[in-house]
Amino acid sequence: MPWIKDYVRSDGTPVSGHVRLPAGARRETALLGMFMAGVLILGNGATTAGAGTEPGQDLPQPQSTVVYPIKWPAGESQQAPLPQPTVSYPIVFPSTGSGR
Repeated sequence: MPWIKDYVRSDGTPVSGHVRLPAGARRETALLGMFMAGVLILGNGATTAGAGTEPGQDLPQPQSTVVYPIKWPAGESQQAPLPQPTVSYPIVFPSTGSGR
């Protein structure tokens, strides 16, 4: 936004310095302000923690269900089997003709 310096008009009227807004800037600024006000008003409504909660009532907190250290049964402590191929025949891919 350009700042217009003090000047004197051709009829002798002194004009103090001011900001010259571009065309449409006032409307856009007003719309943005109304949008932000709407967000603040509608976004900060009263919220509840869930059905049946009363003011001052403590909400349930998540509990850990894991017991450390984790102990595996003796039969499962073996190493996992190696993967096996899913097909028993060779797959021939078409060549590009370059001999590679």
